[in-house]
Amino acid sequence: MGMLICGRAVLRAGIAVPLLCVAAALMVANAAHAARRGASHAARHGASHAATPALDAQAVNAAQFSAPSGKARARGPSPATVIKEEILLDRAGFSPGQIDGRSGSNNQKALAAFQGANGIKPSGRLDAATWDRLTATSSEPALMEYEIQPADVKGPFNKAIPQLFEKKAELKTLNYTSPRELLAAKFHISPALLTRLNPKASFETAGTKIVVPNVAMKPSHDRVAEVVVDKSALTVRALDANGKLISFYPASVGSEDRPSPSGTWHVRSVVEDPTYHYSPKLKFKGVKTQKPFDIAPGPMNPVGSTWIGLGDDYGIHGTPNPETIGRTQSHGCVHLTNWDAQALAEMVHRGTKVEFIN
Repeated sequence: MGMLICGRAVLRAGIAVPLLCVAAALMVANAAHAARRGASHAARHGASHAATPALDAQAVNAAQFSAPSGKARARGPSPATVIKEEILLDRAGFSPGQIDGRSGSNNQKALAAFQGANGIKPSGRLDAATWDRLTATSSEPALMEYEIQPADVKGPFNKAIPQLFEKKAELKTLNYTSPRELLAAKFHISPALLTRLNPKASFETAGTKIVVPNVAMKPSHDRVAEVVVDKSALTVRALDANGKLISFYPASVGSEDRPSPSGTWHVRSVVEDPTYHYSPKLKFKGVKTQKPFDIAPGPMNPVGSTWIGLGDDYGIHGTPNPETIGRTQSHGCVHLTNWDAQALAEMVHRGTKVEFIN
């Protein structure tokens, strides 16, 4: 696995906040960048899905789970069923991370958390009882039609995000590189799957109608009393004062070299759109300069778009590479997708307890 390590963030006004974890191992960032480029290319040309059934709103919204009968060998759920499952989990507050139509580890963790919260054996595998309970959480369609708004295509967009930190520091902003990338983050979906669901759509034009996950949730009025970070399971759970699970998120947490802390901590601050400040004492691999520098705010900033500070340089924050969540390690901090970090930040407050376990 790749390694994520920490740095310091500052507000736009220049006020320092505690150290944040960032994707400093360039091979991880390069791999993620290459994966996105490859997925984008395959999605544009249809090469990666030539032998698979077409997906559309009707197929996903009508998808059902069919348990094997008799001695028939169990088959995995169809892509349409998995997409519907991921959207329903996301909407119910059990984040699968990036919606990608695959039954990966993040999906399994979210499913197990949902099962446990609903009195079902937490196997992490979809079964009839889980499907019935999951589909009962909402009667709204999983996929919906969305008209691309002028703000979605207005930008500004970065032509590209360089991998080297020194090069990032030369940019005035670290925004999305295209409306497609912005829309994917807005609806918690992988850019490749967004294109697959809209093979003929232009994401560059306002007024274009596209199919997107219906992940919009009503603003939560829940007040989180405790956040539990499971370092071995790579998960984050938000609980109310009675210990009831409010929301669940997959995460990247710590490493053998620089593990996350243990014991009880408390939220000290929440910062939106932090500016990243690099200190030479961190000695990041691939960073040659011996002088400190800043990297501008933006959703593609190395530390993402939200920071929840815990003190002593530890915190919970987003990432510009949502596809890496749960698949990489960090040097102490806790990484969530940008949208999950933002959702959690809206429910915590100064003094909220954060418990690190395992």
